[in-house]
Amino acid sequence: MANDIFSTLRTYLTKVTDGDTKATEVASAVNQWLREGGEALKVKIEDEVERSVSKMGFVKRGEFEALKEELARLKVDLKNEGSTKSATKKAATKDSTAKKAAPKKAAVKKAASKKASK
Repeated sequence: MANDIFSTLRTYLTKVTDGDTKATEVASAVNQWLREGGEALKVKIEDEVERSVSKMGFVKRGEFEALKEELARLKVDLKNEGSTKSATKKAATKDSTAKKAAPKKAAVKKAASKKASK
């Protein structure tokens, strides 16, 4: 890469000395070239860091936060589902208790009428 820089600078220097280009054009071209090189280097570094971190078993903070939110939502859903089931069980228990209580009352009435008839 160092050879590319020197080669590019020599080419521009030759063009400036020959009068083919102005110094401002050369400076602008070099700035553009440096920006593009910097962006390419930044992308390569980010890719390498992500690859290394992934190998170590780490996750990105955004992924962790999303997972944490999903877990919280699932806990709430599970809690709501559990309370719905317990409410259904309570209602079913009340219904069965009421049905069982009715025969007891009838049995008491029958026993009372038998005593009265004696």
